[in-house]
Amino acid sequence: MPLFEYAGFDASGRRVTGTIDGAGRKAASQALRDRGVFPTSLEPLAATQSRGLRQWLRGGQRVAAAELAAATRQLATLLSAGLALDDALGTVAEQAEIPQLHRTLTSLREEVRQGEALHAALGKHPDTFPELYVSIVRVGEDSGTLDQALQRMADFLENQARIKSRIQAAMAYPLLMTVVGIGVLAFLFTFVVPKITRMLEDMGQALPWPTVILIEANRIAAAYWWLAAGLLAGGLYCLDRYRRTEQGRLHLDRLILGIPVIGRLQLLIATARFARTLATLLSNGVPLLKALEIARSLLGNSNLRLAVETAGRRVQEGGSLAVALRESALFPPMLIQVTAAGEKSGQLEEMLLRVAESYEHQTDLAITGMLSLLEPMMILVMGGVVGFVVLAILLPIFQASQGFG
Repeated sequence: MPLFEYAGFDASGRRVTGTIDGAGRKAASQALRDRGVFPTSLEPLAATQSRGLRQWLRGGQRVAAAELAAATRQLATLLSAGLALDDALGTVAEQAEIPQLHRTLTSLREEVRQGEALHAALGKHPDTFPELYVSIVRVGEDSGTLDQALQRMADFLENQARIKSRIQAAMAYPLLMTVVGIGVLAFLFTFVVPKITRMLEDMGQALPWPTVILIEANRIAAAYWWLAAGLLAGGLYCLDRYRRTEQGRLHLDRLILGIPVIGRLQLLIATARFARTLATLLSNGVPLLKALEIARSLLGNSNLRLAVETAGRRVQEGGSLAVALRESALFPPMLIQVTAAGEKSGQLEEMLLRVAESYEHQTDLAITGMLSLLEPMMILVMGGVVGFVVLAILLPIFQASQGFG
């Protein structure tokens, strides 16, 4: 059926906008009136727009964690103040500055008004609302504490957004240095070095070894750049194909965990995310097995996902979560010890939350330490390469000036 975009007023006189299906303009208008909406404009979307908008409303683009956290906290605040769910969704939708989020929230409000549960409506937008979000909302609806569940979800999303922002900020400087360094070298080898090398060769004198190395490197790069580019592209393609296989993914992810600085940082981030996700789900009443399944899906490393999957089977068979995690030999000892203490005391979610905070603090320290090591190393490498090029150019010129003197 065609999709129509409408604007109008509801029974309380508040302006509303959104989209609605209908066999025609008249049918869509009648459907809006049945919902208590009096349209002032009702425009059909083109078929291609209709399909694109449907995909968009169903989560065709992701909403950033920070934006989703802000909307979730607003929704929780409005619900705790006593507003009806559909009214709260409409208010948050009006305040959303991101078009994708505005349209998604508007769609949710319409689905809730039609009698659908919020968690079921959220499940139709999996790219915007992950399974973790849907599960917590479902438990909140079942227990009558939806506002509290949304508050905890907002806390979780804000924490994840903070960690992600910290990592992105940490990677910005190295990436900038890399791009600038490659640009400088490309400029030198494309425009400067060829002219200088021709001039030096025309001088007919013996060249120092740095200059010889530079000239040969420039000749090889000019003659075989296409071969290097082809080998690089082929290598990346083969690596991607290998990464798509289960064995290759496990092998490469295990290699990443073994890298001294990067592997430790990835393990800290994954452990903190796993512990906080599990604590958030358990504190909202999600069963342990379901919580493990959801937490596993949020881990980026396939070896860690496999370890959690195995641990879930052991727990289902009546085993201990701490023992199962210890057998994987992947997770840090503190997580295992705290998990064991939480299982014995019956306070697993509180203990996991504490260990999550500890590992998040260690993540910040690890990022700071990595930057303090990476920045001078990059400056040293780039400075050394550029310095070598300058030295190779100036040495023969200096020798020639001495000969003329």
